[in-house]
Amino acid sequence: MDAFDRKILGELAVDAGLSYAELGSRAGLSAPAVHERVKRLRATGRIRGTVAVLDGPTTGKPFLAFVHVDSTGWGKTQELLALSELPEVEEIHSVAGDTCMLLKVRCASSRALEGLLARLYALPSVKATRSYVVLSTFLERTPQAEITEALESTDLSSLASR
Repeated sequence: MDAFDRKILGELAVDAGLSYAELGSRAGLSAPAVHERVKRLRATGRIRGTVAVLDGPTTGKPFLAFVHVDSTGWGKTQELLALSELPEVEEIHSVAGDTCMLLKVRCASSRALEGLLARLYALPSVKATRSYVVLSTFLERTPQAEITEALESTDLSSLASR
């Protein structure tokens, strides 16, 4: 993946509806060259799909929370992963640290979150949860193509000034 691919991915991350001509203009390539690169980026799995990013509050789900799930044994059970069938569950992650699984959920209300937590506690492997309700969101985005090289530096003083 080169700088042109990163530029293309960066532009698509902001607006996946751009035409190949507009994308080429922004990336400094011809439309056919961009088309070929986008096909290759899809074929290699760097672009997994094209979706509309919905606004939670205006689609009836203003209540965003992160739920830490503690379980007995290995957290990644079929029952827990089956929660992915609920449209309120946006992300499920296996994590290191003081919890087993981390869920990002977006609900219609605190009552709906309570119902989701009840479903979690009904699972035999779940022993505890901690919920963090979001009050305000300042940044929410998909993965970005650019890389901040300074983050790889072992010199932490160079990061403080950025």
